[in-house]
Amino acid sequence: MLNRFFLAFVVFIIAFIPPASAVSKDYVLGPGDVVRITVYEHEDLNALARISQAGSINFPLVGEVFIAGMRERDAEARLTSLLRDGGFVKSPQITLIVEQYRSQQVSVLGEVNKPGMYTIDRGSKITDLLAMAGGVNPVSGGDYAVLIKKDGNDGKGGYPVDLLALLRNGDMTQNLEVGDGDIVFVPRMEMFYIYGEVQRPGSYRLQRDMTVVQALSMGGGLTPRGTQRGIQIKRRDASGAVTTINADLFETLMPDDVVYVKESLF
Repeated sequence: MLNRFFLAFVVFIIAFIPPASAVSKDYVLGPGDVVRITVYEHEDLNALARISQAGSINFPLVGEVFIAGMRERDAEARLTSLLRDGGFVKSPQITLIVEQYRSQQVSVLGEVNKPGMYTIDRGSKITDLLAMAGGVNPVSGGDYAVLIKKDGNDGKGGYPVDLLALLRNGDMTQNLEVGDGDIVFVPRMEMFYIYGEVQRPGSYRLQRDMTVVQALSMGGGLTPRGTQRGIQIKRRDASGAVTTINADLFETLMPDDVVYVKESLF
């Protein structure tokens, strides 16, 4: 199922990257970003500058200008004010564009093909980060991701992202925006275990809304001695205590359930 995620990534990336004209000027500048500054009808003042670790750039005529932490529109206004108030240009018209994003990074951890830290552009989404990280590991990756925000999660412990809903069903409400210092974590896939009188006892990936009868199928079906009567599920509750459930064939399995198939008495 997760093998199809990679094709879905390509479709989403092509379809949802906004045109440059549609992007707002709300990106927050930071050290390492490279900005291109254009002054209308004053080509001698045009500049390409990297923001220093101290947060400043050197701009013609006015010298060192601190712009880290400003939004692009605010940096434009500051440079405009400096040129105008300094008497250098009467009515300057300045455009500032980020050429290279270096100041904002997000960590992608867990069951992805290339975990690590990635530099993000303005408006980067979960799909962008998963694509940078090579996609979800098709062998071990789960159906969910968790977005952990740098500025806290309102006590929620992270925002869950339903990857199946996002990439298979196109539910873009799951495609959350990520920001500087955030963490995207993809946990291991959920498992269930089946043993007793089945052909292939062992551990298996837990599919969404899987029932006992589907679990029996994944286990290769019953042995000649097996019976569908009296199937039991051992399930651990929130407190860690293990309970035993006498299950029918259409009982829905939970993560880490242990399904036991008894031997027929006849």
